Amino acid sequence: MPTHYVHRGLFKKNFNENTLTSFKYSFKEKFGVETDLHVSKDNQFVCFHDFNLKKKFKINKKIKDTYYLDLKKISKRKKAEIPLLKSLLEISKNKYPLLLEVKPLLKEKNLSNLIKLVKKIKNYKIISFKEKNLQRLYRLKKNLPLGLLFKSTASIKIIKLKSKKKYVKFLVLEKKYLSERKIKKIKKEVYYYTIKNKKIYNKYKNKNNLVFENF
Repeated sequence: MPTHYVHRGLFKKNFNENTLTSFKYSFKEKFGVETDLHVSKDNQFVCFHDFNLKKKFKINKKIKDTYYLDLKKISKRKKAEIPLLKSLLEISKNKYPLLLEVKPLLKEKNLSNLIKLVKKIKNYKIISFKEKNLQRLYRLKKNLPLGLLFKSTASIKIIKLKSKKKYVKFLVLEKKYLSERKIKKIKKEVYYYTIKNKKIYNKYKNKNNLVFENF
C-alpha cells in the first residue's frame, strides 16, 4: 500500500506549517508527516523550512546562527513555535511515518547526531536535495532509508542516472512526473510532491506515495 505524508503538517490551509499542533492533527487523521530540518547554533535539529527567519517572523536571523532558545522565544510570540525534531519524534510515538528533509548541507558531525536521534524510530525516511548529505549519511550508516529530491526541472536522464547510486534508496519527485511512463520503469520506490488538488490526490493515491497539503 502507498504511504502518504502531509506536507509540513499543512492538513488545512489555516494551519501554521512545521508546528507540533499541525503535526498532531496530521497524525490524528492517520497520515504521516513531511517536515524540513535545520540545525541551530547550538546544534539542535529543528523543524523549519527557511534558512532565515525573515520571511516567517520578520526578523533577519539565520537558523544556523541562532540558539534554539532564541528561536523558540521568537516563534512562540508569533504563536508558531519552532519545534525540535526530538519533540516530533516523541509525538509520532513510533507509529506514524516521517519524511525528514535535510535542508542545508551538513557536516558529518551533525549528520551523525541525526542518526542518533532517529536510532529508535522505525518508520522514517531521510531526504535531501543535497546529494552530499546522502553520501555522508551513507558513509556513516549503510542501511539508512535515504531519498534524493529532484526539482521539477530535472531531466528523466538525470533522474535515471542518480537512481543508480548506491546511497539513493528511493526518489522524491515533483508531481509533474506522476504521469511519466519512463519513471515507472525505474526499479526504485518513488514519492511525489506536493499535491494540492484533491482530484489529483484521489486519482493517484492508490498506486503512488504522495506528499500533499491544504485539504
